[in-house]
Amino acid sequence: MTKQELLNNGFQHFAKREYDEAQDCFKQAIELDSKFEAAYSALSETLNRKGELDKAIEVVKMWIKINPKDALAHTAMSRLYVQKGWIQKAEDEMAISNQLAYENSGM
Repeated sequence: MTKQELLNNGFQHFAKREYDEAQDCFKQAIELDSKFEAAYSALSETLNRKGELDKAIEVVKMWIKINPKDALAHTAMSRLYVQKGWIQKAEDEMAISNQLAYENSGM
């Protein structure tokens, strides 16, 4: 299977709340392409839904390492930090996200 097929299969499992199966698909997609940002995004949300916040945070850290200028990655991190109760860290990540979104808007 291609990384895109694995991602699509993962989304199908995710939609059915089959989070373990979705997680496996997203991990396999990342194994095929360690810079496949969509799979990191999907994997982090899957782990979040499973209540595995610390693992989700680690996945988003890898995503940010791949692309530190991805506003969505910083937004995802902010959301996870809020769930952990780390409000200052969440606000810091959202500020980064907002700055990147502004820069990318061409304004």
